[in-house]
Amino acid sequence: MKTIVITGAGRGIGRALAERFLENGDFVIGTSTSGVSPIEHERLLMLQLDLANPKSIEACTKAIIDSGKKIDVLINNAGIWSGIEGDPIIRLDLLRKTLEVYLFGTIDFTERLILVMNKGGHILNISSSSGSMGHTYHSDYPDYKISKAALNMVTRCLALRLDGKIIVSSVHPGWVKTDMGGADADIEPEEAAEDIFTLANSRPETGQFWFKGEKFPW
Repeated sequence: MKTIVITGAGRGIGRALAERFLENGDFVIGTSTSGVSPIEHERLLMLQLDLANPKSIEACTKAIIDSGKKIDVLINNAGIWSGIEGDPIIRLDLLRKTLEVYLFGTIDFTERLILVMNKGGHILNISSSSGSMGHTYHSDYPDYKISKAALNMVTRCLALRLDGKIIVSSVHPGWVKTDMGGADADIEPEEAAEDIFTLANSRPETGQFWFKGEKFPW
C-alpha cells in the first residue's frame, strides 16, 4: 500500500484521482480549500490547504508529517482559474494571484514534503498544454499560461536536483470537463485520472512533460 498526497482532491481531476488510488488499495492524503471531500473512506485523510496562504501550507504539511506517513507519490493538482476569456492583457493582479498558487505555494508545499518522501517516489505537477512554448498559438489567459510554464521549469529543476532519488514529472491532463475546463471539454475527469494514475505508478524518465503516456513538447 502506497501513500499518495493529492492537492485539490475535493473535486474534478483531484477527486477522480483520489477515488482511483483508493480503489487500488492505497492510502490517500487529500487537500481542499475547505478541508472536506464528498468522498468518505477509511483510507482517506482530508486536510485544509490554501496554497495562497503560507500559514495554511505550514499547518497542512505539519499535519502530513505528524501523521508518520512516508509519501510515495505527491500530485500537485490544486489550481485556480481567473475566468477571464479573450483577454490577452497581462494583468499583474491576476498574475500575482495565479503565481501564488501554481508557483510559490506549490514550491513551498513540495519542498516541505520532499523530506518525508520515500526514495524512488514520484512527484507529478499537473501542468497544461497552455504552459508549452511549442503549443502557444494565442495570447488569451496569459496569467494561466505563464504560471504553467513556470511550473514546468520547477519540474525540470527538481528533477535534476533529485535525480536518482525521486522522479519528477509534468503532466498535461488534456481538456477536462471540470469547473475550470468547462462542459465543452472532451475528456472526463476519470479518463484524465487514469492516465495520471498509470504514470504515477510507472518509472518514467525524470524531468519530462507527459500527455497520455507520451512525451509532450515543452
